[in-house]
Amino acid sequence: MDPKHLLDGLVTYVCFLPILTFHEFAHAWVAWKCGDDTARLQGRVSLNPAVHMDLVGTVILPLVAVFLAASDSRLAGFIIGWGKPVPVDLGNLRHRRRDDTLVALAGPMMNVLLALALLAVLRAANLFQVEAMDEVLLRVAMLSLFLCFFNLLPIPPLDGSHALKNLIGMRDETYFRYSQFGFFLVILAIQIPLVNQFMVAATFGTLQVMAAILGFPRA
Repeated sequence: MDPKHLLDGLVTYVCFLPILTFHEFAHAWVAWKCGDDTARLQGRVSLNPAVHMDLVGTVILPLVAVFLAASDSRLAGFIIGWGKPVPVDLGNLRHRRRDDTLVALAGPMMNVLLALALLAVLRAANLFQVEAMDEVLLRVAMLSLFLCFFNLLPIPPLDGSHALKNLIGMRDETYFRYSQFGFFLVILAIQIPLVNQFMVAATFGTLQVMAAILGFPRA
């Protein structure tokens, strides 16, 4: 096991937790504002990471993946993590399909806003020649964008699949039937080089656009 890779993986995991928190908070907050207070009543409209963490999906599997990756095991590529799903009662939404789409896209949009905010802080720090947090801020921003595009994949139960479902008018019953196989479809999808190339290209492309907007000097 490579200690350097292990430390790097653990740092990435720690960076993942606040991103997950903001992502799930956004889902819960938008659902509440769209008329469904199910998540709010369960304490999910919160920036407390503990209320959004799933023991298996947020703790056990990601840490197992970190140790497998540090051991140079290919099995790490077959492990995905997740947060505790935000409960949404579609019957409570004021405009069922529109609001379901808004709730789904709230998480990825929060990832984009978080990345932009972190880059803005990084830009301000650079202007004042404060470089202590450069690597951490950049890493969290990149990870936030990567998770945004991962969640936009149109595979149940990822956020992008909700938007696609409502766009094409798929019945909820049909969607939930497909969702039973979603976990395996997601694992299969991330093994496809083209899918990974898309997420990486989208991440770095968006990062470059944000850097240009914020006035970062060209490399």
